[in-house]
Amino acid sequence: MSALLSPEDLKRQALANVQDATESNAENPALTALRDSSLAALKAAVFPGRKTEQWKYTSLQPLADGHLNRRAAAAATPADLPKLGDYRLVLVNGRLDESTSALPDGVALIALMDPSNLDATPLNGKKIAALSMEFTPRITRAQSMDALSSQSNLSGYRSVIEGAQIYGRAMPMMMTAAGTIAPAKVFIMGVGVAGLQAIATARRLGAVVTATDVRPAAKEQVASLGAKFIAVEDEEFKAAETAGGYAKQMSPEYQAKQAELTASHITKQDIVITTALIPGRAAPVLVTEEMVKTMKPGSVIVDMAVSQGGNCPLSKPDEIVDVNGVKVAGFSNLPARLPADASSLFAKNLLAFLPLVTAEDGSLNLDTDDEIVTAMLLTRNGETVNERIQS
Repeated sequence: MSALLSPEDLKRQALANVQDATESNAENPALTALRDSSLAALKAAVFPGRKTEQWKYTSLQPLADGHLNRRAAAAATPADLPKLGDYRLVLVNGRLDESTSALPDGVALIALMDPSNLDATPLNGKKIAALSMEFTPRITRAQSMDALSSQSNLSGYRSVIEGAQIYGRAMPMMMTAAGTIAPAKVFIMGVGVAGLQAIATARRLGAVVTATDVRPAAKEQVASLGAKFIAVEDEEFKAAETAGGYAKQMSPEYQAKQAELTASHITKQDIVITTALIPGRAAPVLVTEEMVKTMKPGSVIVDMAVSQGGNCPLSKPDEIVDVNGVKVAGFSNLPARLPADASSLFAKNLLAFLPLVTAEDGSLNLDTDDEIVTAMLLTRNGETVNERIQS
């Protein structure tokens, strides 16, 4: 077992994508809208979440500038706030990192925070009002604010593109005078937002697509995209979805039956993409080491859950590992490999949300009983106020 690409190699690839994108995306429409609207009075600044090369381009400028200035944005961190003026709202484009300590006391913070694993102590110590984009409720009115969905769409698309590139063969069936090339077989494990986009993308590329999920509603969704649904459809399967639309943790007995079905199916697949995540828990293991060893040399596994432990125990964050000719790729930040689009969609999510916390005079107002704001608010005035992270 050997690593084909190091994290440094993957970062160089991502940075090359970023540099290509900068030529055609000098202005972000969502930020322009923020600049030109009354929301500019919020005195907000936007910073990168991860100090990695993948996110440099998606670091949005302070809203007063209204466009993506790569050099300035890449250099900016929350520690630079005193230099930038009297900002009272900080927006983090991407996931929050250890830079919380650099934030001024009493500011409001909106970011992707991984709230299920968040230590709120530093936020409460600085009396920061923290709002987590992950906790955007799944209601009709909040759809335009749902950053998880917007970024997952990009992740699902990019996972197929990355998988096809690593696979290195044609995806559609091709009939030529020299012979016929069989279509690639793609198996999507987990049919949420990312999984559905992965199915649609693989189908557009001409692959034969199958998919699995523990949620009954996924069966019809998979069929609507022209793929075949694979699952153990017993009584537990029929009740395997939460009220919020997420998958429940399945019993060991069901997992064993599903693993047996998966093991027999996965041996015939060329590309396997795993997307399964359960909020607040480690990612479930879907593809075991034994299953990987039964796959054909040249096959590819793209583990989209690698940042939460992975759906395959052989995957490593931001590496491509070779296991007897099977390439196991773990991309911890797939939206960053579509930096211009990731940045634009996240800005639009913020643009949709900010009016809910904006008073009539344009100032920040968190004194609201709006169900979206209360669902997203984690900490305020030195206390943890969200029941979902209090326990």
